[in-house]
Amino acid sequence: MDCRVVVEAAVPVYDVETADEAVRIAISKTGEMLNPDLNYVEIETGSRTSPGGEELPPAFVAADEALVALRLRMDVFNVDREEHASRVARKEIGQRLRNIPLKVLQVEEIASENESDSAEGSPADESEGGGSTPDARD
Repeated sequence: MDCRVVVEAAVPVYDVETADEAVRIAISKTGEMLNPDLNYVEIETGSRTSPGGEELPPAFVAADEALVALRLRMDVFNVDREEHASRVARKEIGQRLRNIPLKVLQVEEIASENESDSAEGSPADESEGGGSTPDARD
């Protein structure tokens, strides 16, 4: 079974003045930590809501420091079940994003038509259940 896992990360950023600047730096910082080993992980801004349900910007800035919510999306191949896919994604991403809190938001099974595509050029990592390729992304 192949799954797409979405993980939320809380990335701290220092010496920033605006939320937009914090988001740009957080995405860059996260990309540097993931590359080159996990260059197939998609990084996008996360979302935050207030207790009242109001939509908030993805970054909270105070005293020139920010905490930025990012969503990291990764395809995991050859897993037994969704829980296994969740653990593989958290381990792979967590090893590279040291001291950054992670939370699995969503795990969904990838359509079976992708299995035939990825089987043609599958790297060695896929046989171990923890690999992913950029070619299998949508």
